[in-house]
Amino acid sequence: MKIIFNPPDNKENQYIRLMTAPLAASGIEICALDDFFSSYKHFKSIRLVHLNWFENVDDRSFFVAFRSFFRKMVVLLAIKLGRKPLIWTMHNRSSHEKGLSFFSRTLTDLLIKWSDRIIIHSSASIDILRAQHPKVLSKLSYLPHPNFIGVYGPVIPSSTNSETLKLLFMGVIKPYKNIELLIKLATEFEREITLTIAGKPATEKYKEILARIANGAKNIDLQLRFIDDAEIPSLFGTADLLVLPYDLQSSLNSGTVILAFSYKKTVICPRIGTLSDLKEDADHVLTYSYSSPAEHEQMLRKKIAEAIRLKKEQPNIFTEKGERLFDYIQREHNNKQIGQQLIGLYQPFLSKRKQ
Repeated sequence: MKIIFNPPDNKENQYIRLMTAPLAASGIEICALDDFFSSYKHFKSIRLVHLNWFENVDDRSFFVAFRSFFRKMVVLLAIKLGRKPLIWTMHNRSSHEKGLSFFSRTLTDLLIKWSDRIIIHSSASIDILRAQHPKVLSKLSYLPHPNFIGVYGPVIPSSTNSETLKLLFMGVIKPYKNIELLIKLATEFEREITLTIAGKPATEKYKEILARIANGAKNIDLQLRFIDDAEIPSLFGTADLLVLPYDLQSSLNSGTVILAFSYKKTVICPRIGTLSDLKEDADHVLTYSYSSPAEHEQMLRKKIAEAIRLKKEQPNIFTEKGERLFDYIQREHNNKQIGQQLIGLYQPFLSKRKQ
């Protein structure tokens, strides 16, 4: 039984492997979208198409963006005309790529309209779609984001015994993650915190910009490179907590937040969908909202100051919060149950095609 799960793999994010492993174990063959048109026989054999981040368009130039958009339109039309059941996972509030956003908005609108099921990873997605596309609510299926417990190795106990607050940013480094703001605020707290920024910048130009901004800051450790999976536990072990100043206009779910909880770390982060789902566990994170860049700076500065104060008053406070969040992610984001739910979601479409 063949389906397309796109992308079929991702070296920088184990999310895809965690989602597809239960499918493969159940006998479902995962095919790549690139092979969709390899032959008529193969096209006909595909029983279902599941797309992730398909609305994103490379916006380096108009030509590159248009070419990406055109190819994706061809794929969507083929899925529609070929009557292939379409599943789309809504990962973001909107595309992180701000340039030439018309292309991304058009793809998003078609994915919402043409999908047979829309998978959401946070309840905030319901409110977003209710406001913009109220007629599609019946298509929604909530599926927890898989956890990363043990995926990159065991948890390394925290080695942060000093009074200095040790902050970590980790992930692919893109402008919407507000790294420039983070560097600026880190220099204001030079004596109270250290900040490690670990991840590969989206472009070499952006890497040079960040290196220039951070030049001379004694409390900032820039590791602007691809972070190998084996390095993740040790990076987490040397941090008190993660700081993730995401853009609220586009951000909705965060695999890095789930990763932090999976390795017994709490976060400083805007109130994105992943955090709004915490409910009674919300006291274990330092979260905030904002409505402008100026307010974002103000609120992030306030939360960093709060974290400094909390560590001085209770040196083990972030270890305790991390333990509580680990319990939460283990309980509410159970990978075995998520796999069973995904297969169950596919089943009606696969059975219908078979008949």
